[in-house]
Amino acid sequence: MGNADVRVRGLAARAGGWSARHRWAAVGIWVLFVVLAMGLGSAAGRVDVNESDQLRGETHTAAQIIDGAGIKQPAGETVLIQSRDGAVKATGGEFRAAVADVVAAVERTGKVTHVTSPYDTRTISRDGRSALVQFDMRGDAKTAADRVEPVLDAVAGVGKAHTGLRIEEIGGASMNKQYKDAFGNDFQQAEYSAVPVALGILLIAFGALVAALLPVGLAITAIMATMGLMGLVSHLQPMSDTANSVMLLVGMAVGVDYCLFYLRREREERDAGRDAGTALRIAAATSGRAIIVSGVTVCVAMAGMLFTGLAEFEAMGLASLMVVAVAMVGSVTVLPALLSLLGKRVEKGRIPFLGRRRRRGGGGESRFWTAVLRGVLARPLVSVLVAVGALLAVAAPALGMKTQQLTLDQEFGDSLPIVQTYDRLNEAFPGGSEPAQVVVKAKDIDAPEVRRALAGFERQAVSSGASRGPVEITVHREQNVALVSVPLVGGSDMDRAVRSLDTLRDTVRPATLGRVEGVQAPVTGQVAGNHDFNDQLLGSVVPVFAFVVVFAFLLMLLSFRSLTVALTSILLNLLSVGAAYGILVAVFQHGWGASLVGAHGVGAIVTWLPLFLFVILFGLSMDYHVFVVSRIREARLRGRTTKDAIQHGVVTTAGVVTSAAVIMVAVFAIFGTLSMQSMKQMGVGLAAAVLIDATVIRGVLLPAVMALLGERNWYLPKWLHRLPDLTHDEVPEPVAPARPAEVGGETVRI
Repeated sequence: MGNADVRVRGLAARAGGWSARHRWAAVGIWVLFVVLAMGLGSAAGRVDVNESDQLRGETHTAAQIIDGAGIKQPAGETVLIQSRDGAVKATGGEFRAAVADVVAAVERTGKVTHVTSPYDTRTISRDGRSALVQFDMRGDAKTAADRVEPVLDAVAGVGKAHTGLRIEEIGGASMNKQYKDAFGNDFQQAEYSAVPVALGILLIAFGALVAALLPVGLAITAIMATMGLMGLVSHLQPMSDTANSVMLLVGMAVGVDYCLFYLRREREERDAGRDAGTALRIAAATSGRAIIVSGVTVCVAMAGMLFTGLAEFEAMGLASLMVVAVAMVGSVTVLPALLSLLGKRVEKGRIPFLGRRRRRGGGGESRFWTAVLRGVLARPLVSVLVAVGALLAVAAPALGMKTQQLTLDQEFGDSLPIVQTYDRLNEAFPGGSEPAQVVVKAKDIDAPEVRRALAGFERQAVSSGASRGPVEITVHREQNVALVSVPLVGGSDMDRAVRSLDTLRDTVRPATLGRVEGVQAPVTGQVAGNHDFNDQLLGSVVPVFAFVVVFAFLLMLLSFRSLTVALTSILLNLLSVGAAYGILVAVFQHGWGASLVGAHGVGAIVTWLPLFLFVILFGLSMDYHVFVVSRIREARLRGRTTKDAIQHGVVTTAGVVTSAAVIMVAVFAIFGTLSMQSMKQMGVGLAAAVLIDATVIRGVLLPAVMALLGERNWYLPKWLHRLPDLTHDEVPEPVAPARPAEVGGETVRI
């Protein structure tokens, strides 16, 4: 190549240039940052989201009353004793003997307290073939799952002695234990397997071990640093295990992607004949800038979760935002330093077959996408109509989307034995496994009018049809608080259970407890919590969507100084998200092809997923979009026609976009293999959306739309020229030495 002076400017170019000149300093600062973040985070400890802070509304009020009163609610457990064939009744001698044996067995463990017989508490089903022995686990309810195994063994022993009866235990502690045993390691394996999967794909993409290790190394160090930062930040915004899992997922995806973008551009420039230093500076000015624009856009999208008012979502949003920011900073600082240090050694560990394939391909252009682009650009209008029509058809099922919190049997199907116990309990005692709890707070809980109101509430809860009883009232006189447990009619049928809940809140409570001055009586419990969560989440949809879309639009407008590019970016991303929604509804709600992903007939989408997917997908899809459009704009500024620039930009980025997409799809698909239906929905939704985004959207629809628009792609009204200019002069083709560029900035030798 000839040598000439060209000038580039921009934050990414300056950061990359400094890092390349101060290689050891840049690497040392990054290592120090990661070590300090981890050390300080470990020393500070992590504060997790408190259950009482999860929601607003009645559920939150009830939790505050209980916490304020200092009432420690133990983990309650229930043993279902049921005739297998219906011949044995609860009044029979064999049944009574089994009840006595269960009571004695659990008491002997020394792990329980407040053991009650169904003959004392009237917890016998209407048909007389089922009864409940109830008790509480000793100690802290949060750790009860760690102590419940001896009790489960004792109950199982009684069951073996009474073969004519079904004797099974269920409760918060036993459910958590089975959940941990079955799926605790499942999550860890999914998270850990993401690293070798990404590394394997990168080996295929680069054909060299060192080049493949760099993106994985950057992603892992970014995740490690963010875990430390989460500990520090958690003292202001509590975190959670869910936020940690999402952070790992997003961190691996963007960390690898950003490094991949940078590394592929640097390698492409070296393949074109430029020396290592020049290739690195060009990669910093181009891919580095795309990384910053993409990273800021992803951070803005993640920040949308902070507007939900839900503690869990706020934790996920903040954790994701931090890992994206850390990965972005690492990509434009320590990565150039490492590439400068390694030089040609980045090609060490060549895999022979893959190395030969790369050399034969040459040019950095994809032959497959070159052929596709030829057809798309020849008939752009037809391509747009076909692609949009296909995506709208895929998105159509989303119009009938039904969201709800999944019940235990929906979440796990028949994969856990306790699910069958849950179904049998709800059939025999509707709502017994998930009763509503009314937290009554009064100035004097023993006042005559309060006691009359409580008695009236108990009667009307049953007479109104909201409950079949028994309604249990536990009075804490010192705290002037009463806890009223109300089994809801509907049981595991969430629609019926919610109607029963509404009857309690809107009819029974106002007619009884609501008439006593100074009494608070918020209704909480599993059904109430799910219902309140749904309402709060639905209320946050509009502000979150508006925030993400508006700020993403503004960032694209400032970054490309094109009203057209900003508008088309938003529309294409919305189309991609819509298609992902359609696939989710088709598979998990309607069951079309559900067996292919190991799903069963859930019939609904878990409530939190649509908003979560929108935020995540809107952010991550900007990775590809910014990278491709930046390359097209760069080619256009070099003097190519818009059509040639589109062709060049798409085919030269096709390899890196494909590699990045395959990594994301593979990582997300790992979560789609989990047995939990909510995690399976998340994994399948993310994987399908990324696949659509990287192929149909970026490979067909984007170039077709830009070809139709032509020069209007770069339209910016005069009244918007006053906006801040966040663009920079993209690296042009080499020019003659006699005509150096005169714009300010850093001089680069090419």
